[in-house]
Amino acid sequence: MRAVTGVSPRRIAVLAGLFVLAGCGGQQQQTPPPPPVDIITIAARPVTNVIELPGRVQAVRTAEVRARVDGIVERRLYEEGTDVRANQPLFRIDPRQNQAAYNSAAAALARAEAGAANARQVVGRYTPLVKQQAISKQEYDAAVAQARQFEADVASARAALDRAKLDLNYTLVTSPISGRAGRAQVTEGALVSASQATLMTTVEQLDPVYVNFSQSSSELLQVRRKMATGEIRASNLDRVQVTLILEDGTIYPITGHLDFLDMSVDESTGTVSLRAEFPNPQRLLLPGQFVRARVEAGVDPSGIVVPQRAVQITQQSAIVMLVGDKDIAVARPVKVGALQGGSWVITEGLKPGDKVIVNGLQKVRPGQPVSISKPGAKPAGAAGPR
Repeated sequence: MRAVTGVSPRRIAVLAGLFVLAGCGGQQQQTPPPPPVDIITIAARPVTNVIELPGRVQAVRTAEVRARVDGIVERRLYEEGTDVRANQPLFRIDPRQNQAAYNSAAAALARAEAGAANARQVVGRYTPLVKQQAISKQEYDAAVAQARQFEADVASARAALDRAKLDLNYTLVTSPISGRAGRAQVTEGALVSASQATLMTTVEQLDPVYVNFSQSSSELLQVRRKMATGEIRASNLDRVQVTLILEDGTIYPITGHLDFLDMSVDESTGTVSLRAEFPNPQRLLLPGQFVRARVEAGVDPSGIVVPQRAVQITQQSAIVMLVGDKDIAVARPVKVGALQGGSWVITEGLKPGDKVIVNGLQKVRPGQPVSISKPGAKPAGAAGPR
């Protein structure tokens, strides 16, 4: 065999590349099919306009039980953390000093009454004598003045006796309201002072309770404007319904209502204070407890909701995937409102007729075609049937 001569290495490389291309010419690159998806077509329907706000529980009435006399606490008469009635005794302060003061005031009153009785008798004896000019008019006037002075002494002594009686009664410390009595702030043997108003315990009325929360003044203005234009319809503004979500995510079983709306805006926060009242028969709501309040501020007759799984929440915005012209996937930023029954209320970004992808989002990319599944079909990546 003769060796091939006159062929350069560069020509050999080009020929080898042509052979490779010729060998691959019979194979065609395959494009994956569009991913199947499930969609819903947006339609407007009446949706309750819900505003969700954080709040704190507050007792309807809170009474701080304080000492009104000086003395030593003899005994605590209630069990801490239990319900008490109005005027139920809570503490007893040593009454002996006040009892002595009461007895002294009673004796002073008796002495003043005796002096007044004697002065009245003197005036009675002088009255006929002055008419007979047996005594001078000056002596008679002096007797009348002295009688009036004794009457004033009686009134002063009676007032002092009433004050001593009050102080004696204050040695038995009672509850001013009915409610749940808290922990005792003083123990037996403690010295309490009326001048320093020593706190002894606290009684809170827990049924019903208040929930305080704040609403942005701009959002409140927007709700009022929508109500004025008819975008939101409210049937009874005097009793706006409020639902509570507890700290563990459960819904409080009893619905409350708004009972207070502040007419001024907090300059430091730009918010308006609101308050709702809730029945609390089982004492599930405790003062200071953190809750979330859902205020039902009317009904939006043209509301839009989409399933929760169709909305992708990011730190910047919320996004839904739509099926646009020629079945091309389009990412659309939206503004979400409250979450109602597993669906997001969409306040901005969607309109009736939009086709929103609800299943099969795992393989969908914006700008790429998709395949709309037929009714009853299970799309790729779906968790279950439609």
